[in-house]
Amino acid sequence: MRRIARISPVAWMVATALAAATGAVSAQAPSHDKKVTEPEIRYQAGSSPLGQEEMHQNINPKAPPMTKAEFDQGRQIYFQRCAGCHGVLRKGATGKPLTSDITLQRGTEILKTFIKYGSPAGMPNWGTSGELSDAEVDLMARYVQQEPPTPPEFGMADMKKTWKVIVPPEQRPKKKMNKLDLDNLFSVTLRDTGEIALIDGASKKIVNIVKTGYAVHISRVSASGRYLYVIGRDAKINLVDLWMENPDNVAEIRVGLEARSVETSKDKKYADKFAIAGSYWPPQYVVMKGDTLEPLKIQATRGMTVDTQEFHPEPRVASIVALHDKPQFIVNVKETGKILLVDYTDLKNLKTTEIGAARFLHDGGWDASKRYFLVAANESNKVAVVDSKESKLAALVDVGRIPHPGRGANFKDPKYGPVWATGHLGDESIALIGTDPKGHPKSAWKVVRSLKAQGGGNLFIKTHPKSMNLWVDTPLNPDAKIAQSVAVFDIRNLDKPFEVLPIADWAQLGEGAKRITQPEYNKAGDEVWFSVWSAKNQQSAIVVVDDRTRKLKAVIKDPKLITPTGKFNVYNTQHDVY
Repeated sequence: MRRIARISPVAWMVATALAAATGAVSAQAPSHDKKVTEPEIRYQAGSSPLGQEEMHQNINPKAPPMTKAEFDQGRQIYFQRCAGCHGVLRKGATGKPLTSDITLQRGTEILKTFIKYGSPAGMPNWGTSGELSDAEVDLMARYVQQEPPTPPEFGMADMKKTWKVIVPPEQRPKKKMNKLDLDNLFSVTLRDTGEIALIDGASKKIVNIVKTGYAVHISRVSASGRYLYVIGRDAKINLVDLWMENPDNVAEIRVGLEARSVETSKDKKYADKFAIAGSYWPPQYVVMKGDTLEPLKIQATRGMTVDTQEFHPEPRVASIVALHDKPQFIVNVKETGKILLVDYTDLKNLKTTEIGAARFLHDGGWDASKRYFLVAANESNKVAVVDSKESKLAALVDVGRIPHPGRGANFKDPKYGPVWATGHLGDESIALIGTDPKGHPKSAWKVVRSLKAQGGGNLFIKTHPKSMNLWVDTPLNPDAKIAQSVAVFDIRNLDKPFEVLPIADWAQLGEGAKRITQPEYNKAGDEVWFSVWSAKNQQSAIVVVDDRTRKLKAVIKDPKLITPTGKFNVYNTQHDVY
């Protein structure tokens, strides 16, 4: 994760004056006018695989001249640093739109000032921070005045060219061929090497390193617990057979050019039959055969936004979850703010229920009963609640700044009963939302309690049905001491101050960022695993904490454990235990 420097007071004054003189860039949603926090910039500014794709240069005669080499360099910088906020087509996402009608009006010199010094609305100071040279600032000021290049589409023919069945189903084991306790196996993302590490929960030893796509975002487990599905940001899906003597890839496919989400059918009648993946680009999802990844059905997500009812050309598919008691997937479409209930019983006559929620849908999880799905609409500062039994929106709950729950955390509040909790990227609050409309109707779908943790920059929050602890990470906080530790609350006494545990210090590593991220429980619920995440050329580790005593239990170090981030316990992931 690249360093994002703070905007200096002088630069702030310059950018403010320019904004006042020229008028702020027009926004397509109210959230664009809000100040973007430093943790959010750190989160959104990650590179996109689209920077390496061939794209057409549509030359606008009104734009300042650029050579093809300059244009290609600008495109790569844009997708490395800018697309996460401003969108692939520069129509605006978390950040403001940068289409040529706007940028040409501003002109090169004004754009150079914004790019170099940043702005009060959250534009990073790319020039004064040292991220971009003056020549690169000038290049980008000219680049954003060109017509935005459009990445290629990725249809059925493209997918089938990448589809490989490495071990056909008929040649796979008929029973489990290893002695591993699969329920307590962990799939650990090795972000910058394009791999996952399968780690045995008891011995803490690496079972196998499996080659995958780049920067695996999530791992999911089939309903039977046999198959592990992982998807990289480059939209490559790998299917791992956990029954093999040495669990490894048995199929792979690329479903687009950039993606984040994969899930499998969980209804008992369709166990292991289907998989689904959603893409950032092209904006679409695809349903595949669960045991081979053969693509069966592609569905586009382009359409109208829920608020302004305007067409959006690149609404990205964020999270996808499967219902356990219905043959349905819940597909969350980020920019349009629509939640799709996709019935997979008949793919030729696809039935989809469209639920209007709020824009910028991201990640979420089930309440403890698995009837209600709660998903963060992060830039809208809301959590949408879907009643999966009634197939309708139950509530939109106002929460803190930029909720980022991961799957969230379920537990019983001593006063308000069952709650689901989310942390936030943009502030230090932990929102507890009541989830029991029958037993605690006055608390249902409200923030019944707001806790204060260490600060902004939270990515994941976690507890377990057998635990009395609530764990909160802050890996994107600009304060290294905060980013290298975690806060833990006693859910029996939430008025009690949280305890800070120095996880990075416990790992005893050398130099490095040592950001602590994604608490994950073992099956028994008595251990919590944390990633200690440093750069690719620095030592990282996994720290295991005793959940009851909050004391160090083990440190997993291995030269092959490079940039570990997400960790997924097979049993907890299979059964949505959080």
